[in-house]
Amino acid sequence: MDYIKAISKVSRALGTTIERDRLLEMIVKSAVDTMKAKAACLFLENDEADGQYIAAAQTGLSRSYIHAVPSGMAPTMKLLKKEGFLHYRDAQKDERVQNRESKIKEGIGSILVVPVQSEDDVIGCLALYTADIRDFSEQEITFLTVLAEQGGMAIQKACLIEKLRNATRIFLGMASSIAASTDIKAILQTLTEDVARALYVKAATIRLLDENRVTLRLAASYGLSEKYLQKGPISAEKSIAQALQGKPVVVKDAATDAGVQYRNEKKEEGIVTILSVPIKSRDEVIGVLRLYSAAPREFTEDEIRFVTAIAYMGGVAIQNMSLLSMLKDDVKDLRENVWIFKSWF
Repeated sequence: MDYIKAISKVSRALGTTIERDRLLEMIVKSAVDTMKAKAACLFLENDEADGQYIAAAQTGLSRSYIHAVPSGMAPTMKLLKKEGFLHYRDAQKDERVQNRESKIKEGIGSILVVPVQSEDDVIGCLALYTADIRDFSEQEITFLTVLAEQGGMAIQKACLIEKLRNATRIFLGMASSIAASTDIKAILQTLTEDVARALYVKAATIRLLDENRVTLRLAASYGLSEKYLQKGPISAEKSIAQALQGKPVVVKDAATDAGVQYRNEKKEEGIVTILSVPIKSRDEVIGVLRLYSAAPREFTEDEIRFVTAIAYMGGVAIQNMSLLSMLKDDVKDLRENVWIFKSWF
């Protein structure tokens, strides 16, 4: 009955709050209280370092307690995906356990670890620590697994809300810039920075077609080294022909894809996955917005639509600046020829 009450409490909180950290803290506390354990810690993959994990929420552990080094959790996570859960009955003697000395000092007897999942991806784990040497029943393992799933749902919900907020902020910022600024380079630079940060990718660039529609010239960039940017001309035909036909293109592995220019340079720069979407002015493709990921990345349909919408706004900004430039030329021409009107009318 305690298990049902604990799950129900977390489920209600999941439906009424958008604060991720509060939900995760509730999950680790519920695990300790319900299973009468010493402590619990929820580890999540570090967005800024591929393959590393950090403690996102914990309770019952002293400040001096040392977790396994972030990169040291990778073997544990691999085994966890295979087994479904891990039980270290005697954490002080089990050779699989890292930092056993810190476990002894902390007074940890047994450890039970279950995966934290978001959709089908394992993004972390929930570890339960007991003071005594303990075996766990199937019911206890199931309870902790369900609790960890609640954590995955909380993270997924928080990510969706954050993406929505970022999208709203970017669209409002872009609309404001387009309406108020005449500096097209500044607008495009802001666009590349915002879209890269919103989707947590390594870098972004905007390249526009030259007058002959043969070469793509750099208009704005974010997150790439000067050495990489100076690697050489980008061929519109060889590099991103499909995107220039008006379709988004995802290159999953830039180092091995035969259609990608400068593969060695991309590998050296740490570029793995690339998303390219067209930039249009009216119905004509005039350039490409590209996102670069440092790790293998599956871009969702919503993410691709979001980037496409951002690219569309970039095209609107370029179109507006072009019209403004034409208008200024017309006004200048009118002023230079005003004597004609004065002479004849």
